[in-house]
Amino acid sequence: MIKVLLADDHAAVRAGLRMLLDSAEEIEVVGEAADGVEAVALAGELRPDVVVMDIRMPRKDGIAAAAELRGVADVLVLTSYGEDENVFDALRAGASGFLLKDADAETLVEAVRTIARGDGLISPAVTRGLIAEFARSRPAYAPIAVDNAGLANLTPRETEVLALIGEGMSNAEIAGELGMAEATVKSHVTRVLAKLGLASRVQAAIFAREQAR
Repeated sequence: MIKVLLADDHAAVRAGLRMLLDSAEEIEVVGEAADGVEAVALAGELRPDVVVMDIRMPRKDGIAAAAELRGVADVLVLTSYGEDENVFDALRAGASGFLLKDADAETLVEAVRTIARGDGLISPAVTRGLIAEFARSRPAYAPIAVDNAGLANLTPRETEVLALIGEGMSNAEIAGELGMAEATVKSHVTRVLAKLGLASRVQAAIFAREQAR
C-alpha cells in the first residue's frame, strides 16, 4: 500500500485529491496538511511514502517544506503553467517530481505510483525540457554539490546510468538502452544517489546536465 500525505492550503483541493487517490488500488491517503509547517510535522509522524504538495502555501511554502522532507518522504510537487521558476527551485530542494494541477485522475494516480517506486521523472518528455531549460537559463545558481569521493567511486555502469538520467530517461528507457532489467537499473540509481549524497533522481539529472555543459 502506498501511503500519501496531501499538502495544500485549499480544503476543496485536498478533498478532490483525496477522492481521486483513495479510489485507486494500493493507494491510501493517510493525512492532510494545510501548510508546509503542518506537512513537515505530519510527515514525521505518519511516515508517508509520497507527499503530494502545492508550492504556494502559507507559513512554509512547498519548496522549503520539500527541503525539510529529504529522507522522510518523496515529494510530488503540484504546479501550474507559468511557474517554471518555482519548479526549478522545488527540484533543487529535493522534490522527486512535479505534476500540473490540471492533470486528470489517471495521470495523478500514475504519478504517485511512479514516485513511490523510485522513478522520479513524472513525464520523461516534459522533464527533459525542464532539465535542459534549467541547465541553460539558471547559471546564477551554485552547482548542485555532491560527494566528490562518491563521484570518484562510481562504477563505469553507474556513470552510464547517471548520464542517461541526465538525458531525462526513465528506468524503463535506461533498461532498454543498456540491455538490463528495470530492477537492476533501479538498484544502480539508488547506489548513484547514495554515493553522490543526492536527495532525488531529479537532482541527479540536473547534476549530470551541469557536468555535461
